[in-house]
Amino acid sequence: MIQTGENRPDQPSAARAVADDLADMILTSMAPGSKLPSEAELAERYAVSRLTIREAVKLLAGRGLLDLARGRRATVREPDGTAFADFLVSVLRNDSKGLFDLVEVRMSLEVQSATLAAKRASRAGLAAIENALQGMRDAAADTDPGAEGRFHDCDVAFHEAVALASGNRILGYLFEAMAGPLRKGIQISRQGHANRGHTLLDTIAHHQRILDAVRAGNARAAAEAMRVHLKDTERDIGNAVTNIGTTAPQRPDR
Repeated sequence: MIQTGENRPDQPSAARAVADDLADMILTSMAPGSKLPSEAELAERYAVSRLTIREAVKLLAGRGLLDLARGRRATVREPDGTAFADFLVSVLRNDSKGLFDLVEVRMSLEVQSATLAAKRASRAGLAAIENALQGMRDAAADTDPGAEGRFHDCDVAFHEAVALASGNRILGYLFEAMAGPLRKGIQISRQGHANRGHTLLDTIAHHQRILDAVRAGNARAAAEAMRVHLKDTERDIGNAVTNIGTTAPQRPDR
């Protein structure tokens, strides 16, 4: 039995204590789609009121652990990384240093994902990486006003596909959660890339080297190709932050 302190006029603390205990139960022993016990059962288990249980459940819903529907018991959610993504968006919006922090995190995660993808990628995993790269090529060759946005989307899809091809579920989950912030970082780095005289075709060449190494099963080459690409991205972001708003991205020479 946890100590909720409901005998004191401190219901928020009681609700938090119940929420923390329930969160541990959800994360360790309940599958997505499982139903929580009823409010009455939980109130009896924790020796608190139904109101406290209700508040605890709302806290867990706010953490993204539960889905709530009127008249139904709370259901355990499939993890989707929403809270993590929201945090990254906030960091990138309010602090330019966050862009460099994100690249540092990407350096650690993506070098590892490229290494593992070279060792483990299935035929379907390779096809997903190839499709994303082809999407980048198609967007680079298109003069439509929305082509650059599609290029960024396919760039994100490429990196996510490499992470999924690693066969590591946690890496795949992290990149799915990072998709929005990653796109923002790529968009800003593209500004610096253009300022430095590079084109979308240069970006495609970086990604092609990563794919070639993964396809060949050469883990060392895949890791190095990813490392070189991300170091270049870091330089691009540095340029973009220094010269923000001075130069518009240019389309590639074709």
